[in-house]
Amino acid sequence: MSALLAFLSLLMELAVGYPDRIVRAIGHPVIWIGQLISLLDRGLNRPALSDTARRILGGVALALLVGIPAAIACAVEALLLALPLGIVGVAILASTLIAQRSLASHVKAVADALDRDGLPGGRAAVSKIVGRDPERLDEAGVSRAAIESLAENFSDGIVAPSFWLGVGGLAGGAAYKAANTADSMIGHRTPRYQAFGWAAARFDDLVNLPASRLTALLIVAAALLVPGADAAAAWRALRRDAKKHRSPNAGWPEAAMAGALGLALAGPRVYGGVAVQDAVMGEGGRREAKADDIRQALRLYWAADLLLIALAGALAAMLLFR
Repeated sequence: MSALLAFLSLLMELAVGYPDRIVRAIGHPVIWIGQLISLLDRGLNRPALSDTARRILGGVALALLVGIPAAIACAVEALLLALPLGIVGVAILASTLIAQRSLASHVKAVADALDRDGLPGGRAAVSKIVGRDPERLDEAGVSRAAIESLAENFSDGIVAPSFWLGVGGLAGGAAYKAANTADSMIGHRTPRYQAFGWAAARFDDLVNLPASRLTALLIVAAALLVPGADAAAAWRALRRDAKKHRSPNAGWPEAAMAGALGLALAGPRVYGGVAVQDAVMGEGGRREAKADDIRQALRLYWAADLLLIALAGALAAMLLFR
C-alpha cells in the first residue's frame, strides 16, 4: 500500500501541483513545519547554554520535529484508509510533500530571465532557489547554480520524499519532510546553529543517502533517452567525482548531471560572504554554462522524473499482485 501511495502521489502532484490559492488560504506543510521549527528554536536554542547542552536540546528538538508530524500523519492515514477509496485521500495529502512542478518552474524561470532580462534578471531569479551570493555570479555562474539546484533538489524534493512515502507511508513522508526542512533552517555551521543544528544536519545526511544514489542512477538512465546527453560520461563522472563533494549526498546527482551535460559543476562558491571550497563535479567539462544548458538539464530532469514514476508504478504493481 505504501508503494501505491508513492506512485499515486507522484501522479497527482505532477498533474495539479499545489495551487497558489491553497497556499494563500491554508499554507503548506513545509510552512507549518517551519513554524514548529521556529518555535522550538526560540524556546530551546539559548546562547547562554553550553555547546553540549545546546547539542542535546537540538536532538530533543529534532525528535519532536520528526515525531509530531509523523504521529499526526499516521493518525490521519489510518482514518482515511478506513473509508472507501481512502488511499486517494491519503495520496492527495502525500502529494503536498513532493515538488515536481514547482522545482521545474523555478529553474525554468532562471533560463527565461537570462534570455529575457540578461544577467540582472538571471541573478534575481536564481536567488530564489540557491543560498549563494547572486551578485558574485556571472551568466555561467547563474546557469551552473540553477543546474546544481535542479540536480540536488530533484533528490531532496522529489526522490527522497517518494522513497520514504514508499517505505513508511504518509508518516514516513512527513517525517522525512520535517527532517529535511529542519536541516535547511537550522542545520548550518554558524555560531547560532553549529551545536543546536548538529543533529538535524547529521540526520538529514542519513535519510538522504538512499535517494541521492537513486537520483544519480535515474539521471544516468535519463541521459540514454535525451538527445544530446551523454550517459557514459554521466556514469564516469558519477563514479569519479560524487564522493569528492563536501556533502555525502549532493555530489551524486550533481556529478551525474555534470557528466550528462558535459559541464563542470560545483567547485568554489560563496555563501553569505563566506567562500566555500568544494570539489568540481564533472572534471574536464566546460564551465561556461548558459541558459540553453539549463533547458537541457530540465529535459534530463523530466526524463528522470518519468522514470521514477514508472519505477514506483512497477514496484506498486509487483507488490499488489504478487
